[in-house]
Amino acid sequence: MTISTVSALVDALGNNSSRLVIDKASLANAVAGQFFSLWTAGGVPGAGSAPGAAAVPTSATTGAMGFTNQTSPVTSYIAWLALQSGVSATNVEIHDRLAHTGGLSGTVTTAQGALSLITTDPGADRLGDANYSDVQWWLEVYTALGATGVNATVNVTYEDASTGNLAAIALGATPRAGRLYPLVSASAGHFIRQVNSVTLSATTGTAGNFGITATRPRTSVSLPLLNKTEVFDWAQLGLPIVPNDSCLMLLMLCATTSTGVLRGHGKIAHG
Repeated sequence: MTISTVSALVDALGNNSSRLVIDKASLANAVAGQFFSLWTAGGVPGAGSAPGAAAVPTSATTGAMGFTNQTSPVTSYIAWLALQSGVSATNVEIHDRLAHTGGLSGTVTTAQGALSLITTDPGADRLGDANYSDVQWWLEVYTALGATGVNATVNVTYEDASTGNLAAIALGATPRAGRLYPLVSASAGHFIRQVNSVTLSATTGTAGNFGITATRPRTSVSLPLLNKTEVFDWAQLGLPIVPNDSCLMLLMLCATTSTGVLRGHGKIAHG
């Protein structure tokens, strides 16, 4: 049964909720105006590991914000957050980390890496729309690549089984750990279900470690002022559903050259 009244929501917040605790260390060498993942940042939740082979992370995976799975028909929702950031003008997003793979090299110039949401399937509840329109794809850096800027050509399969290359993605000099490069469909009205390969135009000079990540955005908030706690209720958050086993992770649209310390807490309401 979904929460369908304000009184039921209030009851769930007060009497049936999972508490979220957030205390993430700052990542240095960020880039203003670009996305950074807090998956490997230390603190609470603990630092997630760089993945190897393609896998489906869950709420039990180190790096995820844990919560208590519910028995149907009870449903879980992100219902309340209080956050503060060590940098101003920061945007914070919570995503469900659906699938990931790592181990790609900054010195390999042939096709490498693949991730499919068909063979690496997190389940229909977590995926959202069956045409994959709820899924955001990324290249994610785990260990810094080399100082030579290169282009990445990413070949994908869309929801209708057609394939093609995305627009070339410029990987600037020395992409640092945490950097996220969004993968955007190059075919209007079509949505990516699988990354077939990533091919670099040249060697970056350092192998490093990067990979492919698929996420589903759940909610986002803005923190305009330095070290000021902002409180967000269910209406501001959109009351997004959190399916069982969701691997909730944090990412940021950076405003400066570090992600800043991020602290706060929240509630996932069950009802």
